[in-house]
Amino acid sequence: MSNLKLFSGENIPLEMHKVRMVQKINLLPVEKRSQCMSEAGFNTFLLKNLDIFLDMLTDSGVNAMSENQYAAMLQADDSYAGSETFYRLEKVLNDMFGMKHFLPAHQGRACEHIIAQTLVKPGSVALMNYHFTTTKAHICRMGGVIEELVIDEAFKIQSNEPFKGNMDINKLNEAIKRHGKEKIAFVRIEAGTNLIGGQPVSLRNMREVSNICRKEGIKLVFDASLLTDNLYFNKLREAEYKNVDLFEITREIGSLMDIVYFSARKLGAARGGGILTSDDKLFFFMRELVPLFEGFLTYGGMSVREMEAMAVGLQESLDMDVISQTPIFVEALCNELLAKGIPVVTPPGGLGCHIDAKQFCSHIPQSEYPAGALAAAVFIASGVRGMERGTISEQRLDDGSEHLADMELLRLAFPKRVFTLSQVKYIADRITWLFSNRSLIGGLEFAEEPKVLRFFFGRLKPKGDWPQQLVRQFRKDFGESL
Repeated sequence: MSNLKLFSGENIPLEMHKVRMVQKINLLPVEKRSQCMSEAGFNTFLLKNLDIFLDMLTDSGVNAMSENQYAAMLQADDSYAGSETFYRLEKVLNDMFGMKHFLPAHQGRACEHIIAQTLVKPGSVALMNYHFTTTKAHICRMGGVIEELVIDEAFKIQSNEPFKGNMDINKLNEAIKRHGKEKIAFVRIEAGTNLIGGQPVSLRNMREVSNICRKEGIKLVFDASLLTDNLYFNKLREAEYKNVDLFEITREIGSLMDIVYFSARKLGAARGGGILTSDDKLFFFMRELVPLFEGFLTYGGMSVREMEAMAVGLQESLDMDVISQTPIFVEALCNELLAKGIPVVTPPGGLGCHIDAKQFCSHIPQSEYPAGALAAAVFIASGVRGMERGTISEQRLDDGSEHLADMELLRLAFPKRVFTLSQVKYIADRITWLFSNRSLIGGLEFAEEPKVLRFFFGRLKPKGDWPQQLVRQFRKDFGESL
């Protein structure tokens, strides 16, 4: 059971775990929060964790591990080569995905680097349902380009489509015909889609894409970083898998792919990553890159203690009580906000609650980064750190002009098993207050703008004195309370 129906008729998310360790967090006064935001260059990535009340920046590397994961870390075999820890992890992954070879890496973007080095050539094209920031950067760095083929429904903020991350099969066939299969580096499926609301991909869609790729002789790559949320939605929304064991679903996914890679900062609730394949030729080529860029083949830049935790976390990710926790809390926050008329992506996906900044801040031009402005405003109003997933997360075109994102979202991520229901209600309350005062929020402009991955360490400044106006209104409405 993951959702509980109360006697009153209300449905609430039910934590399927108990808390046995706590970490103190701070809720600073609103004036101090505004000061911290200014010092961070209005980029939530540059905030200091001690100044944050609830950290909803990401679910990457900040998930709560289980007691069994911590216990497993004590048996780690700390050998440079041939560690038993590696072989335990390798067996878990081989069993999960049914793939022959495993290469360790220190995290997901390291896997993307190795895959891009292996498959991308200058002028080649990577086809995908939707890009992720670091995936795109690695492909472009190797001289390739990306083309996104997600279904049109993905860009509708409010929708009843259960699998908005699906690849459009007609678009895929047309792209292969237009480019020619020789020019296509690979086809990539990300399940679920990080930048457009954590929306899942159906197994049926994966099968259709796999059949086309095998017919055309094109490699199919699967980003499994957000697999656990996707498995939950496969069980919940895909009728033919309602009674299928999660292990069997995962094995089927593995059977459809040429390469599976993942960030264990998400999948497995530890820190690290890895690449799986049954293709001997691909394996032998990629194997040579691991010692060059990561570490030896039996640790790949990871701590063996993290590898032990990862092995247990991967096994636990095939438990419905474990993987349900993020989606049900995402849904709870989405429902709270929807009830107040606040625009969020529906149906609720995995990873986090995604607020539509274009509607929330409809008075701010997209060129002034409404999702970034909303992220800053939410922190000032609540001490909650979210992440901009919009135009700031893109990079400029070759001619220097701005590449406006398809969607302007503020993501409030839910690390696994970290937040409580009272904290969810606090978040909803402060965002509701901000929505009623949204006209006070203004735009942003860059003060320091890196060329690549600017959302990580770029610095911005507000257009006008809107942060000060927000602080004054907050004090007027809340008095001396925080």
